[in-house]
Formats: sequence, structure tokens, C-alpha cells
Amino acid sequence: MCDYSLMAIPNRLAVSGEELVIHRFEAGSVGLASASDLRRRHECKVQCRGFWPTIKALFSPPDAQSIPAVCIPPGARLLVRDIPAKLQHECGFQDEVKEAVFTQVSAVVNTFRDAVRFQNGVEVLLQRFDQGQRVRVFGSFFGGGTGDSTKGTTARDDLIGSLAADVLNVLGVDRKTLSPIGS
Repeated sequence: MCDYSLMAIPNRLAVSGEELVIHRFEAGSVGLASASDLRRRHECKVQCRGFWPTIKALFSPPDAQSIPAVCIPPGARLLVRDIPAKLQHECGFQDEVKEAVFTQVSAVVNTFRDAVRFQNGVEVLLQRFDQGQRVRVFGSFFGGGTGDSTKGTTARDDLIGSLAADVLNVLGVDRKTLSPIGS
């Protein structure tokens, strides 16, 4: 949902249809933030210049000024935009916009684990994306028939499949053969 590095930052759950942005938070951690929150903060910085707004900001608690990290549940469907050419090449596709599924690549404590899994199976940690890169959350997180009816799956099925794949990955089991990796 949210990387360990974001636990000290105020956070909230993503909303379906929301536009998110890769953002470096004040503590130095990289994660997702709402594009509208970032826009609002930028507008306030531009409009709130002057002596009294500066004094007020100086004495305001940091939480009142911070942008919340946006957490996404594993299995949520995403539309990743503005994919840099270098990352496209590394992932084996040539599209600046690509559909993906949010996943967590590890259950190990104090490691970066938030990632996206593209349709070709390539997983990329959020830490590798460029700051400012856009991600749109779409579909329902937990069922409700919002899946593609031609495939006969729902978002719930996608979530269950993604969670099962994550468990197999953490256990070190090859998803295709269901045998330990390396045997």
C-alpha cells in the first residue's frame, strides 16, 4: 500500500479515477501524491507570498502544510503516463502510456516494495520512476463488476490474482511451474 519510507508521512487511500504524481516528499521519500493536492499547494505558494502569510506558515505545524502520500492497494489497475524512453527500452515496450497493476515485490521489512507490474510481466519499483510522472488509478479496488467483461474477470479477480502472485514471489516460487525458483 505505502512503502515503509512513507510511514512517517500523513497518508490516505487512493480514489478510483484519481490522477497521481510521483513525488519526492519533504522527508526525501519517493511515493505517490495527488496531482490536485500538489497543484493547490503550488497555487498557495504563489498567492500566499507576503509578510503575514510567511509568518503564519512559519508558526503552522508541519502537518498542516504537508502533502499526504497516497497509498494504493495491491491489485489496483493503473494507467502509467510519461514513461521515460530509457525505462520503456528496459521494460521492452515503446509506449509513453501503459496499463499496469500495482503490486508489492517483497514483504521484507525496511525495503522498497511498491511497484507496478506491466502487462508483459515486468515489475518496476516506484523509486525508479521520474519525479512528476503521472499515474491514473482506474477501476474498482475490490470487485463490483468493473472488470473487462470480454475477459470474464472483475477487479476482485485481478486483485486476488495479483495477491497470489505477490505471495508466490515472496515465497520464491516460480509462478509458471509452481516450483521453487532455481530448481
